[in-house]
Amino acid sequence: MSTSPFDDIAALMADLPGPNLDARDRAAEREGRLVKPVGSLGRLEEIIDWLAAWRGVTPPTVMRPVIALYAGAHGVAARGVSAFRPSFNRQSLEMIAAGGAPISQMASFHGAGLEVFDLAVDRPVSDTVEKAAMSARECAATMAFGMEALAKQPDLLILGEVGAGNSTAAAAIAHALYGGEAQDWTGRGGGIDDDALALKIQTVEAIVARAKAEGADSPLEILRQVGGRDIAAVAGAILAARVQKVPVLLDGYGVGAAAAVLHAMDPTALDHCMAGHVSAEPGHRLLLAKIGKVPLLDLGLSQGAGTGAAAALGLVKLACEVHAGCATQD
Repeated sequence: MSTSPFDDIAALMADLPGPNLDARDRAAEREGRLVKPVGSLGRLEEIIDWLAAWRGVTPPTVMRPVIALYAGAHGVAARGVSAFRPSFNRQSLEMIAAGGAPISQMASFHGAGLEVFDLAVDRPVSDTVEKAAMSARECAATMAFGMEALAKQPDLLILGEVGAGNSTAAAAIAHALYGGEAQDWTGRGGGIDDDALALKIQTVEAIVARAKAEGADSPLEILRQVGGRDIAAVAGAILAARVQKVPVLLDGYGVGAAAAVLHAMDPTALDHCMAGHVSAEPGHRLLLAKIGKVPLLDLGLSQGAGTGAAAALGLVKLACEVHAGCATQD
């Protein structure tokens, strides 16, 4: 009997737990008794329903948020499709560790844990124009490693990724999953000029053409062919959070691409997730529409590294405070 490195992933996907409907209904009942017009707090009420359903607690609280960042290196970045050189990856990790990065300040402000996972940033995955990013075994193992973010037992998981070339990988995943034209999914990333953008579009076209010719016709095969370790690890973290019924805030394009892989396998796989924001990458907005997520924030952010989702954490906490503290009509 043949086995695949992805068998364990497929088994988890086949038995996804659902939400706690009783907790959600109790939260909605309390929301209806708050001293305010019904539905007047809009998406803040939606946040409460979502948190209650996946935390199983009413009123829902966020006491142990964890920001998990996955740092990877993409061989395709050496083609000039990124505004940053490969050394950017190591510098970013050092800045985060020193507390000087935007995400470091956001984590401190919110009192959130900050976990950074170094996925061999000094050893890029293969240049995906020429060959698959990873073997199936490496991809599955990286997804399993991504699940380590749940070891801290967060009550809310905020996901981000770091790595030069990650927006190229995200665009390639989206193009491979959803079709259209490569230019629909490809943006300027960290701020490339017109010539580099044209090269990036051609590169995304070449990546997907090569992968399709080699039989990349399933979501996990697309992930291992055109993604990277950072994106694979994020996909694993999203899946582990679902198994443990932990709500997730998704960050930018790379995180969205990881989520899209799971969504393509099962459209209900992201029910425990909210999109923290929509980034400045045009493909990210299109991708969120494909996976049925309306972002909480639209601030034009292109920083990545979890910053958009971390900014949205403030809204989530605010929703909890209002729901728990507001007077009721009885």
